[in-house]
Parts: sequence; structure tokens; C-alpha cells
Amino acid sequence: MNRKRLLEISVETLEAALAAECGGADRIELCDGLSLGGVTPSAEIVCAVHAQVRLPIFVMIRPRAGDFVYSTAEFADMKRSIASAKESGVEGVVLGILTKDHRVDAERTRELVELAKPLRVTFHRAFDEASDLRQALGEVIKTGAHRILTSGGARSAPEGAAVLAELVAAAGDRVVIVPGAGINAANVLQVARQTGAREFHSGLSTALPYGSGDRKKFEEEVRKLAEAIARVA
Repeated sequence: MNRKRLLEISVETLEAALAAECGGADRIELCDGLSLGGVTPSAEIVCAVHAQVRLPIFVMIRPRAGDFVYSTAEFADMKRSIASAKESGVEGVVLGILTKDHRVDAERTRELVELAKPLRVTFHRAFDEASDLRQALGEVIKTGAHRILTSGGARSAPEGAAVLAELVAAAGDRVVIVPGAGINAANVLQVARQTGAREFHSGLSTALPYGSGDRKKFEEEVRKLAEAIARVA
């Protein structure tokens, strides 16, 4: 069966979430601090977006910017944030933990995946900092996470397209590979055709600066991207 391709848009405000919805996004990744790569948003913004946006919402679970090796206190904070997300009624969470030697921290990630149930879990671009992406793929699959957001280890998904294609093929039906980073309406067709991926992630930072506040322009850029994805054969 030829499943519909999906577009996930990362946002940090209610206005941006509403604009993404109007523009044709299929899912929202809700964060704070997008210019820092995204951190956990406040419970207040999560509830506000959930109350007014009808799309599935995935909440970023990241206690701070920087690396993805977390202390015991930070890990406990991630657990509390997941519990809060579950209470808010959202559909998923986005997280990632690495060990000091740049491997997926499978044990602690699995613990968070179990805690998050029945929410869906995306392992975010911490994946791209793993020393061996093929090994990391197997480790994420074992945690029970449902998706991996990745640029194929490159600065952007278009640059990492060849590796992304390998990951999509290796993942099969065990986990969904979601290309992200640098994706826009001008390049998403190329990324889709090169990788065979069926879900795509964008914050549209190549089209608009984070926090620009131009809702109409943001909606237009989301619509261009959604329409481009719909044209993929």
C-alpha cells in the first residue's frame, strides 16, 4: 500500500503551530529554544497548543541545550517532563540520550520509552552524533522508539541523503526514518526521491529565521513544502 507522505513542522509558539496547521502540516513538534536545537517547552504552552491545534503534537523532551549526555538529575527531569506531556493529552514525545563514548544510551532510552507509553516516541538528532550510525540504528530499534529524526550524520538532510537512503533501507518496517535539517520546498523532492523516506521534518529555518513572528509568511512556507511533498511520485 502506498502510504501518504507526512510533514512534521517544529514550532515554539501557538501562533506558529496554528500557521503550520493552516499551511498543511501533518504533525507538530513543539519545542522551546529552537535556535538552540530545541529544548522542553513549558507545560503552559503545551496545554495551549493542544487545546487549539487539531494536529498530532510531539513534545520535545530535552532538559538543556548542548550535548546529549545527561546527569541523574537531568534524567529525572526528563521523566517528569514525559509525565507532564502524557497528562496534557499530546500524541508523542521527542528525546534522545547518548553515552560518553557517543553511543545510544539504550538502557535509559528504553526506560523513557516505557514511561511514555502509550505515546509515540521519536529519537531526535542526538542520533547524528553517534559514532556509528548503523550501530545506533539497531540500538534505537531495541529501545522500542518509533521514529528516528536524522540528517544522516551530515549538516543537513540533503547533504546526508545517501546515508539516509541506507538507513531507510536498513530500518525497513522496524522504525521510521524521518529526514530533517535544512529541508525546504526547493529540496524536499530530491530528498524524498534519493532516500525513499515517507516522513519529513522541517523548522523552515532556511526560509525564515527562528522567531521571525511572521505568521503569514510561515504559513506560506509550510504550504509550499506540503505541496512539494504531495508531488513526490
